[in-house]
Amino acid sequence: MAVMDRARTVSQAEPTARGTGKKGAAGLGVLLALLATVIWSGSFVATRGMADTVPPVQAVFWRWIIATVAVAPFAARQAWQQRALIRRHLGFIALATLFGVTLYNTLVHQAGLTTSAANMGMIMAASPVIMALYGRLGGERLGARRTFGLVLAALGVLLLVGDGSLGFDFGAGDLWMFGAALSFATYSALLKRKPAELGGLAFLITTFVLGALMLAPAYAVSLTVQGGFEATTGTVGPLLYVGVFSSAVAFFAWNKAVSVIGAARAGVVYYLQPVCVAGLGFLLIGERTGPAQLLCMALILGGVGLGARR
Repeated sequence: MAVMDRARTVSQAEPTARGTGKKGAAGLGVLLALLATVIWSGSFVATRGMADTVPPVQAVFWRWIIATVAVAPFAARQAWQQRALIRRHLGFIALATLFGVTLYNTLVHQAGLTTSAANMGMIMAASPVIMALYGRLGGERLGARRTFGLVLAALGVLLLVGDGSLGFDFGAGDLWMFGAALSFATYSALLKRKPAELGGLAFLITTFVLGALMLAPAYAVSLTVQGGFEATTGTVGPLLYVGVFSSAVAFFAWNKAVSVIGAARAGVVYYLQPVCVAGLGFLLIGERTGPAQLLCMALILGGVGLGARR
């Protein structure tokens, strides 16, 4: 009897343990998505800061060279061990690289020439809508609460970009950022198809190397036409930030978050980006946030809170 009682106790405890484990994994996924979002928010400020001194293609090329060097001590061994697996899935990895590394970041740096860091962050917050649509097309159920949270956060973003109204007058930089949002959402959707046996670090360093190779011809043209840039504190500092933190750290955190909680739920957390950018703008360059913007941010935060929960 005692043995049977212990067996029943264990069998009753197992579902609870599994449920707790799932909640813990989901919480970790949300935290990783938040970490990536905060780091990327800083990258918009850094990108805008060097827009007048470093040509966009050159900035992105050196970003991935720096990122490769930063991640190599941790990822090179795994990539070498999985080289056969990388060759087998090279087509998928190249496609993910094109959208997530090459196009996305080039468009962001191009947008930085003609729009503000705040606008960049606000417009990029549109990408979770596209992520959710991709997820829905792939059969992922969003649920009424998550859908309402998505709509609420989207409304907050639209009002924030429209300065309190739904009428828009986007400039060239804003349009480049919409292209970046579409590219990033496509990359996040592709992550769902990443082969499970392919290690995260091996995948990361391979995309960094491929991204630099894809940009090499454009980099050579930029050097010829625009000339190089001067290595100063104002150029090297931002490049190190976007190379080490915004690339190596943030991409690893984001990829892991998507693998744990999915692109749609990670995308809802990404809605916090305008709030993070506004906070960094106030701390770093003294930009103040008015009552209307605070109301819009409250909508975004409320939408995130609803959308991030199951």
